[in-house]
Amino acid sequence: MSEKPYTVYVVVDPNFGERLASLPIGIPVWIVDAPSNKPVAQRLWRERAEVNHLTGITTYNFLQDASPEETLLEELDTIDLHHGPYSADPPFTRIEVFGTPFSETIRLALADYGFNQFSSTTDGFVATRQIPTPQT
Repeated sequence: MSEKPYTVYVVVDPNFGERLASLPIGIPVWIVDAPSNKPVAQRLWRERAEVNHLTGITTYNFLQDASPEETLLEELDTIDLHHGPYSADPPFTRIEVFGTPFSETIRLALADYGFNQFSSTTDGFVATRQIPTPQT
């Protein structure tokens, strides 16, 4: 019997907009706080009052002149802090990214968090890892 992996969606596309509403409820989403995304996130917060910070939508600031790849890399520590081995039991083992293609730079950064399997998607990529344990 296999359980669903603990997935976190990360959206670095500042024009993701209404597509946010199509992502499954109950899976945490981190999305750039952009003019096209913020109103949709605010509406979904009102409509989905039963979700919390571990299962709902989190908006995060980003530098307007940063590339989507740079935006993702900048946010990885914070995402891992909230959904990784120090905060979640079990920690997340799958990350699905929307808005930037997979690259060697991303592979190296995610490898630092134990991610070792990667596949490209039409909108970005998916990375998976085994369940990590906190370093002491």
